[in-house]
Amino acid sequence: MTTTTQGDWIATYLDVLRHQRQLSEHSIQAYSLDLAELQQFAGQKSLDSLTYFDIRRLTSQLHAQQLNPRSIARKLSSWRGFYRWLAEQTALPANPVEGIKAPKKAKSLPKALGADDAVQLVSHHGSDEATPLANRAMFELLYSSGLRVSELVSLDVRDFSDARYTSLGWVDLAQAEVHVTGKGNKQRIVPVGQAALSALQDWLAIRPTLVKLETAALFLNERGNRMSVRSVQLRLKAHAQAIGIPADVHPHVLRHSFASHVLQSSGDLRAVQEMLGHSSIAATQVYTALDFQHLAQVYDATHPRAKK
Repeated sequence: MTTTTQGDWIATYLDVLRHQRQLSEHSIQAYSLDLAELQQFAGQKSLDSLTYFDIRRLTSQLHAQQLNPRSIARKLSSWRGFYRWLAEQTALPANPVEGIKAPKKAKSLPKALGADDAVQLVSHHGSDEATPLANRAMFELLYSSGLRVSELVSLDVRDFSDARYTSLGWVDLAQAEVHVTGKGNKQRIVPVGQAALSALQDWLAIRPTLVKLETAALFLNERGNRMSVRSVQLRLKAHAQAIGIPADVHPHVLRHSFASHVLQSSGDLRAVQEMLGHSSIAATQVYTALDFQHLAQVYDATHPRAKK
């Protein structure tokens, strides 16, 4: 296959994408750029002579250039589709892109607030009206017990269980604990701190003024309905902005903060795993990296021979 013919094959393939698959011009342009890059890599070699190892080498070059793994995956998809089509037009022995995957995206560490910011966020009283009291109780409980926001909004005022309805979770104020049904219907019991218990008692004192048809839900919105996940997310973000916390705060940030702060203080990874409801210890071990970051910051700030 000559260089001209290679260009003709690419042009023909792009026409197939445009007219038969009816892709947008934006998508056609992306395919065109990806295939031009492949052709440039091939150089004097014909496209149908490139091997699995050639494509792996090209993928490694793109990764070494610090190209985003998602962009590499898109290029591989473009090339894979081209070679599948080319196999229908020629006696291509094998698709050289099959089996090649983009490098995995580096797993980012969970975002966690510093202890001072976390305490400031959840302990801000606001007023004695229903919405601020509900907010404080929800935020204190998220940070106190490391709940997922879906678990929080599923809580009831007590354990209801009959033929029509069974509670997924509830708070036991007397025992200072919250009963939760997490992922995979896995149930767990987590301690509730005194600050969260106090906030819950303040909320429960005014909650009856909002009760309408919904009687079981622990947290109600202004209309008397069970609080939604989205409502909690919006309330927490607005609250953080109102009191000047610069981070993009969402409920999972409080869960991460709970985990990292308990681990920093106790070093007990198994206990944190149990309280978070992780099935595998591997899911909890990411917080050991957060803990090491904290230790590294202390070291850099205090050790006379640390790098400045």
